[in-house]
Amino acid sequence: MLHSRFLASVALSALMLGTLPAASFAETPADTLIQAWSIDDIISLDPAEIFEFTASEIAGNSYETLIGYDPENVSDIFGKAAESWTVSEDGKTISFTMREGRTFASGNPITAEDAVFSLVRAVKLDKSPAFIIGQLGMTPDNVEANIVQTGPMTFDFKMDKAYAPTLVLYCLTATVASVVDKKLVMEHEANGDYGYDWLKTNYAGSGPFTIKDWRPNEAVILERNAAYSGDAPPMARVIYRHIPETATQRLLLEKGDIDIARNLTAVDIKALEADPEVKIESGVKGSLYYLGLNQKNQYLAKPEVREAMKYLIDYTTIADTIMAGKVKVHQGFLPEGFLGAYDETPFALDIEKAKALLAEAGLAEGFKVTMDTRNTPEITAMAQAMQQTMAQAGIELELIPGDGKQTLTKYRARTHDIYIGRWGPDFQDPHTNASTFAYNIDNSDEASAKPLAWRNAWDIPELSASTDAAMLEPDAAKRAEMYLAAQKEVLATGPFVIYAQEIEVFGERKNVEGVIIGPSFNDNNFAHVTK
Repeated sequence: MLHSRFLASVALSALMLGTLPAASFAETPADTLIQAWSIDDIISLDPAEIFEFTASEIAGNSYETLIGYDPENVSDIFGKAAESWTVSEDGKTISFTMREGRTFASGNPITAEDAVFSLVRAVKLDKSPAFIIGQLGMTPDNVEANIVQTGPMTFDFKMDKAYAPTLVLYCLTATVASVVDKKLVMEHEANGDYGYDWLKTNYAGSGPFTIKDWRPNEAVILERNAAYSGDAPPMARVIYRHIPETATQRLLLEKGDIDIARNLTAVDIKALEADPEVKIESGVKGSLYYLGLNQKNQYLAKPEVREAMKYLIDYTTIADTIMAGKVKVHQGFLPEGFLGAYDETPFALDIEKAKALLAEAGLAEGFKVTMDTRNTPEITAMAQAMQQTMAQAGIELELIPGDGKQTLTKYRARTHDIYIGRWGPDFQDPHTNASTFAYNIDNSDEASAKPLAWRNAWDIPELSASTDAAMLEPDAAKRAEMYLAAQKEVLATGPFVIYAQEIEVFGERKNVEGVIIGPSFNDNNFAHVTK
């Protein structure tokens, strides 16, 4: 372990020296995949806390969840760490059997004890993604009684209600359901923290790669897991370099100093299409770009202002120019392709309509408001476009730039006015987004569940009850209708301006094969990449 860490550090040091423009063409090592990406959103490497795009992708390549699905056909659900399961007659208990003969990277065997520990730990720690399991009736107080080991390789998952079985299984595909190595984690426990302080920056999984190093705002190194039970990855390591400047990413890709560029602009993509040494790959994501309007702000709390802002976005210009090839216009909270997705787009830029709505709100002269903006080129460009269109209706929008961690921390504390962000589904059931855009059962600052509706202080007891009811509906067609109704309600009255669905684009050297661009970031996979 020490030897491999040393090699990884040497490799990283050499690569960091290579961030300066090179005088001649370079080649990356044959056994190493090097990516340039803006990775400043990483807050933690603990699966019980991971809730951001970059860390989710890293976990997807280094941990195994209980359940998985085919990224090209998400309805094809199968066991990963779990081998099989049965549902009780009353629908309230699912009994799981773990796969035999598998080990963690440490060499420790994977058992039902590890699975139970991982799920209980996530609920007990109660970090941001804990609600994914908690919504199934689990609380820090009852989880040990409800997730119970029944044998060396078996355990029961007992719920308070008969939720749709597919919903439960999709919840267990989320990063928070990653199986962690109990023995290793508890060796680093301090003051009853379930090893949390240690696992924030370390690794205890069983996926195709291990996490060898994370240097905030600099790099992440993954290395091949010699103990992985599946096919060994062809790449010995995957290195993420934090390079937020898109022009630098493009230059490094053209020179061959990196294998993949992840933040290319529309201009970069168009230019690279003519480069014979580079290819462009893309995939539609479930991620949505949106504005969150904090209802603690006296202006944004007015329904007419919320509606006006939906007429002050130039949806077409953003999709066709600023983000050309990288997004499509979308306004419902369920991404295209999900059960019950609402694909109509009732809003378009209409300055006069917005002015009339502001006048109805008693704000004919407009008002001033701030927007927290992650300082990446594309987010900044979109924010500046919105700043210009809102100014035409008298809204003075002040942009407050920050890195991913800074803006997210402020947003989660709901101390923002407006937040321009990107939200990706945690699992492939419609409840994943309904439970955050259309659900808030406790609007107090001390709430335990903190979905996006809570972050924007939107108090919605009736809509929350409808969202709860949709979880229990066994008929898929009826569920779809319930989610359509919820999306229309959020569109009409909610504090969200959803304006685009993401198309993720990779610029790759032509010799790179086997990259999987999945519907969620934890589905992006590099375990089969060859060069």
